[in-house]
Amino acid sequence: MTVLPLYNVMLIPETNLYIQTEAYKNMAGKDPEVQERLILAALKEPKKRSEIAEDDIYPIGVSAIITEVNENGYVAIRTKKRADISDITILADHTISVNATRRDDTPGEEINPDEERARLDKLKQALVSYFSGSQWANMGRGYIAQFSSIAEIAAAMSPWLFNSAEDRYKVLEEDSKARRTELLEKMIYENIEMSNIGQEAANAQEADYQKIYRESALKKQIDYLQKELDDMHPENVSDIRKFEIALKDNGMNEDAKKEADKVLSRLKQEGKNSPEYGMLYDYLDFVTTLSWKKEEPKEIDLKEARAVLDEDHYGLKKVKDRIIQQIAVMNLKKQQAGSILLFVGAPGTGKTSIGKSIARALGRKYVRVALGGVRDEAEIRGHRRTYIGAMPGRIMDGIHKSGVSNPVMVLDEIDKLSESYNGDPASALLEVLDPEQNNSFTDHYMNVPYDLSDVLFICTANTLDTIPAPLLNRMEVIEFQGYTPIEKEHIAKDHLIPKAYDKAGIPKDKLDIDDDALDTIISDYTMEGGVRGLKKRIDTLCRIAAVKLETGEDHVTVHKDELRDYLDMHPLHRDKVKKEGKPGIITGLAWTQVGGTILYIESLMTKGTGKLTITGQLGDVMKESATIALSLVKAMYPCKIKLLEKSDIHIHVPDGSTPKDGPSAGITLTTALSSLVTGTAVTPEVAMTGEVSLNGSVNAIGGLPEKLMAAQRAGVKHVFIPEENMDDLRDVADEVKEALEITPVKKVTDVLDALNIPVENPSMQNNK
Repeated sequence: MTVLPLYNVMLIPETNLYIQTEAYKNMAGKDPEVQERLILAALKEPKKRSEIAEDDIYPIGVSAIITEVNENGYVAIRTKKRADISDITILADHTISVNATRRDDTPGEEINPDEERARLDKLKQALVSYFSGSQWANMGRGYIAQFSSIAEIAAAMSPWLFNSAEDRYKVLEEDSKARRTELLEKMIYENIEMSNIGQEAANAQEADYQKIYRESALKKQIDYLQKELDDMHPENVSDIRKFEIALKDNGMNEDAKKEADKVLSRLKQEGKNSPEYGMLYDYLDFVTTLSWKKEEPKEIDLKEARAVLDEDHYGLKKVKDRIIQQIAVMNLKKQQAGSILLFVGAPGTGKTSIGKSIARALGRKYVRVALGGVRDEAEIRGHRRTYIGAMPGRIMDGIHKSGVSNPVMVLDEIDKLSESYNGDPASALLEVLDPEQNNSFTDHYMNVPYDLSDVLFICTANTLDTIPAPLLNRMEVIEFQGYTPIEKEHIAKDHLIPKAYDKAGIPKDKLDIDDDALDTIISDYTMEGGVRGLKKRIDTLCRIAAVKLETGEDHVTVHKDELRDYLDMHPLHRDKVKKEGKPGIITGLAWTQVGGTILYIESLMTKGTGKLTITGQLGDVMKESATIALSLVKAMYPCKIKLLEKSDIHIHVPDGSTPKDGPSAGITLTTALSSLVTGTAVTPEVAMTGEVSLNGSVNAIGGLPEKLMAAQRAGVKHVFIPEENMDDLRDVADEVKEALEITPVKKVTDVLDALNIPVENPSMQNNK
């Protein structure tokens, strides 16, 4: 008996099975013969006949007989009863030998004929309904009508069932015929539903595809028509087309190009009625009008650059030299080079305006970014586009306004940044001002890197005290000292007065400000180290002169004795040294954000218990200096200790409403107390500055040029300075040095000896 191994074929007793003749030959190893008896064995896995092993055959099969071998290449097989398969042997020619015994169904189970007929009809209707929407509807209806049982339907549908070989075998091994019929019925219904769902999904997918194809075709047609209109009317180019043109060749880096293309795609999808259209449009408008191309380095003529700086600013030799050095390095390297410059000085000394001159000398665009009062990190890094009203930070906004990628950018008032719950803007500037990092600065609004390495950053500040150390470390500090009266006179004649005339519309021959009047304005009507106050006074004179010229006068001359009327103000109170000195009162020198000034250290001794009182709104550093000074005085005058223990010392610095602090009042405090306890008066025309230690050494101080200018203005004749500051005299104007007798000192006793204040303790006297 021939054993025919089959895979994934529904083996059902008492049904017809059709197999291609060639397939039969491959599985049986010989030609089919009518009336040949077979055992149909189910395979667990698909295998070639030569690869089948005993374990690959299920233990239950079906007996069958070949009823026809037709000319169309099919073998018709009629299945009989189920059979138990055992003693499986694979022969040398790969044929299979088995021992098959009949396997009967469970006895006593019979299906109600009427019920079976009803179930069969219902199943046929389901199949007819399934085929009704296809091209085989008519043929399928006739084919389905010929079936006389559910088993025949299952056998006919066997090739198209989705069920696995294991599921098919479970039906075969079921001994109950009724249960077997139920399993077949359920299997057919499940396959119909699966086919329906698959078809519905395919139809839905096809509908989606058709919709997408149609939408794509319409968009392409719209784009084509829009381009035609844009070409015909260039003045009315659409937003989309405008951005497409702008994105073609503007030098964007790869990251920026991808981000811009993504936003442009969203802009196309959203349409003008979308609430996000404005935000997307603003972003594209910003990035497409931003300069992305690196500018070619230009050779700068150093002589011409120096001439430009001299033309715009008087003095400032040290600053100009440093700028020329940086330009020379840039010429040699053919790229941006050098440190970030930080200009520090009093208001009105030209820190901001010289940035414009540097831009002119370099032939670059100039942009100023005001940082005073900025407390939000987003002001530097920009706002993320998820927020309503998002915009770029001030750095990128300045680059955008300049229209180039290498402007001269002045970051003004960098010392006036402040922290808040919105972050620390000073920390955000660390990346901007670091030459090693700013070649890929990422603004939150843009969300793509931008190269800031070609930007020449210049920062300005009035003081270094409030600038964080990490930020200060990235910059090179260049100090702007206050102007001397002679320098102010030159600045006024060369710059301020011509600009004031032009601003007021006054011809040069219609107004004269004589030299005495100008000198008086400088000395009596302004107090700062810069020239901002001087500019205001000159502007006031020009406005008054404009009124007079418009009311009939042909020419106006401003004389010294008319300034009170013209300026409508009293001369400013300026500290002048007193005529006579008193014990315990010494003239000191101090530095402020608006320049240098003199101050008096006053001391008074009253009966008490040795208490030290300090007034005048002094800071902690000056309070420590006062304590050190008192200890030094006790050490230098041991005979006065009992007197000091029975007395209270009161130290006061006038102008109590103004805060005062800094490490430069030590020798002044010590000298004042020494003068007090010895009863020795010191002339107010002698001033001093310097800090002291407990061993009496005089330490270096800062702001020496400003302090010496303040001493000259106040009428001081003789100044004591720390010996360590002698090198700083190179930065002091010659006219100031010529007007003062400057004495360097190493020990506080050097000052006392020079002022004829005796020192009682020999060890302190000899420790020079």
